[in-house]
Amino acid sequence: MRALRQLVRFGWEQALACLFPVVIFASLAITQIISLPFLPRYDLLLLICLLMQWGMVRSGLETRDELKVITLFHLIGLALELFKVHMGSWSYPEEGYFKILGVPLYSGFMYASVASYLCQAWRRLKVNLVKWPPFLVVVPLAAAIYLNFFTHHYWIDIRWWLSALVMIVFWKSWVEYEVGGTRYTMPIALSFVLIGFFIWIAENIATFFGAWEYPNQTEAWSLVHLGKVSSWLLLVIVSFLIVATLKQVKGKPSTRVDGSQYGKMKFPMEVNEGKKVT
Repeated sequence: MRALRQLVRFGWEQALACLFPVVIFASLAITQIISLPFLPRYDLLLLICLLMQWGMVRSGLETRDELKVITLFHLIGLALELFKVHMGSWSYPEEGYFKILGVPLYSGFMYASVASYLCQAWRRLKVNLVKWPPFLVVVPLAAAIYLNFFTHHYWIDIRWWLSALVMIVFWKSWVEYEVGGTRYTMPIALSFVLIGFFIWIAENIATFFGAWEYPNQTEAWSLVHLGKVSSWLLLVIVSFLIVATLKQVKGKPSTRVDGSQYGKMKFPMEVNEGKKVT
């Protein structure tokens, strides 16, 4: 029963952290049913996202520092969208006033919502990092992963090499988080996979509601290819690395550098006042 209660607490905290993504998905569904005659759907989605972002900062659900991180992700995502739409990877077929080179501005908020989730979960679960790799390793790795989204159209796709490099770099790294006063640990690589998989599920929901469409979905909706999980996995890694690096630079969270006592931990287990409890 205690394990069940902890699972419910963990799920509730995750749900609260996903508030921004949930609003986006709800808006995608509602705007497909209800439309405004004077405002295209993509522009209505942009207005909803702006109001949601303003409301979260105004209510204190997000801090100004987190808003800066989310804005950075909006710009990073928008740059990727502009390039991918130009290359024909996917498209936004509906009309809109606030579109740049075929990309509606609301699309950047879908990337920003991932950053919002990471920032919210980080704070709510009191995340600490154990045996985090050096700054000079993390930053070039994140840059290489992001650049590969562009360069693989002109050069070889090295995503699998980058994925293997991630496993090597973060092999001994853990994320430590708190649920109901109890500390837990999880391998960081496993957290990457889990988040990437659930974003792939979210992508299927988003394409079903017409947020964007892949070439194979032009005539009728179909399941997003499972291979896209690898793309989202790498994007999650980039997102996590950026958030973690910015939080370290800011110096607000306490990052565990000496995590040698966790070297032989097995997942899952609890940490209680420095003692390992299986």
